[in-house]
Amino acid sequence: MEESLARYTFRVSPILLDKLRYIAEFEGRSKNKELEQLVKKRIEEFESRHGAIPTDGKKR
Repeated sequence: MEESLARYTFRVSPILLDKLRYIAEFEGRSKNKELEQLVKKRIEEFESRHGAIPTDGKKR
């Protein structure tokens, strides 16, 4: 069974997008997977400081 994925439009300058592409290719990932890794890292950093984020998205 395939996991359903949310879609989100991300607006960014062409220069930043090109740099992201460079990093992603260097790491052997797509730009999308590179962004996913960056988001996961940021969430881990946030949760280590402030505790787990509820999966329902509501503030504590």
